[in-house]
Amino acid sequence: MLVMPPSWRHGSWVADVIERYTRQELGDLWSDHARFEALRRVEVAACEEMDGPGAADLEAIRAATFTVEAVNERERVTDHDTAAFVDVLAASAGPAGRWIHYGLTSSDVVDTGLALQIRAAGELILPDSRALVHELAVKAREHVNTLCVGRTHGIHAEPTTFGIKLAGFAFEAQRNLERLEAAFKQASVGALSGAVGTYSATSPDFERRVVTRLGLELESVSTQVIPRDRHAQLIQAIALAGAGLERLATEIRHLARTELGEAREPFTAGQKGSSAMPHKRNPIKTEQITGLARLLRGYASAAVEDVALWHERDISHSSVERIVLPDATILLDHMQRRMLGVVRGLVVDAPRMRENLDLTYGALFSQRLLLALVARGSSRDDAYRIVQRLAQQALDTRVHLRELLASDPAGAGLDLDAIFDFAPYVRFAGEIVGRLDAIA
Repeated sequence: MLVMPPSWRHGSWVADVIERYTRQELGDLWSDHARFEALRRVEVAACEEMDGPGAADLEAIRAATFTVEAVNERERVTDHDTAAFVDVLAASAGPAGRWIHYGLTSSDVVDTGLALQIRAAGELILPDSRALVHELAVKAREHVNTLCVGRTHGIHAEPTTFGIKLAGFAFEAQRNLERLEAAFKQASVGALSGAVGTYSATSPDFERRVVTRLGLELESVSTQVIPRDRHAQLIQAIALAGAGLERLATEIRHLARTELGEAREPFTAGQKGSSAMPHKRNPIKTEQITGLARLLRGYASAAVEDVALWHERDISHSSVERIVLPDATILLDHMQRRMLGVVRGLVVDAPRMRENLDLTYGALFSQRLLLALVARGSSRDDAYRIVQRLAQQALDTRVHLRELLASDPAGAGLDLDAIFDFAPYVRFAGEIVGRLDAIA
């Protein structure tokens, strides 16, 4: 769902995700104006740490302004957006403008400015990552003892609880939160090492002072550019968080199917599920999350491709990042907020979950029957074949396995009450869900 805005020109940096998915604050963060403002902050901080500019010069430099239109107009001449920006800002500063970009190269300013934008994006996105962990933990505790069937390969396996199911999603959300926190932090680094990274016109001490002034971490070694494995790690973490949201979305979509009816998205007053069929309540929110997760995985692949640059620097990564970084952060933000609404308003049908436990006519107790037969003295294979035969008979005839067992020689002497008891499946539910106390 990417579109190229009509106003797009070579050299602009603007989020391409359609407005439908864009939170205003995050969209503004990736606008052309925000990008140039980040560059301005770097240029001013560099001047403030130089020995050359006097007090009057610094006052003029701090007051220097730009407009996106003026930069774009200048770029038509320079065919270089950063050089165009420097020209506009320097002209605005008057004679003091000669100190702007003094001893720097474009990547010093662009990469460090990008780090400021990445840090700001993290500050907007991570609170919802934390909120998702919390909301999933709340729901898990609420349904710690809500019996439901566990499914493997899409087939009824054994009973579990909805709380246990949600606890697993909460821990995954916590892991994604930790990965995102670490990824945003390691990508929020600055560097002003000059052409090919040798400080020929500046010094490591100057770089350290400027980066510290901006509140960023310092890149250990930059080859004129900050290594792109950092940005790839961020997009990988975003894609993985998207996959976690997709896994939860897929589970909810499956549970919402008419044949299951165990849980579904909230359906608001006035909402319509289908333009033609008024009875429909489609899982549109979780379907959207599923689709957008596919985009994030594509962005992750592109970001990895950006890591291998020629020698000390080329700009093959730049065109990719102008789309991938804004879009990936904007989409993850949208997906998280979408999922928060789903989790908070999730409709859980506990009676339907209990009804569905009976769909196999007791066959889901097969492991307990198997173990009972083995404990009584049967070989495992003999016991397995007996249980397999009786379980299939229950499914075929729709006669409960317990009733079949009661009239079969294999059931003689067995404690059927103990075998067909839900209690063993939920006896540790409180302990499992209680592990959430460590994170939420």
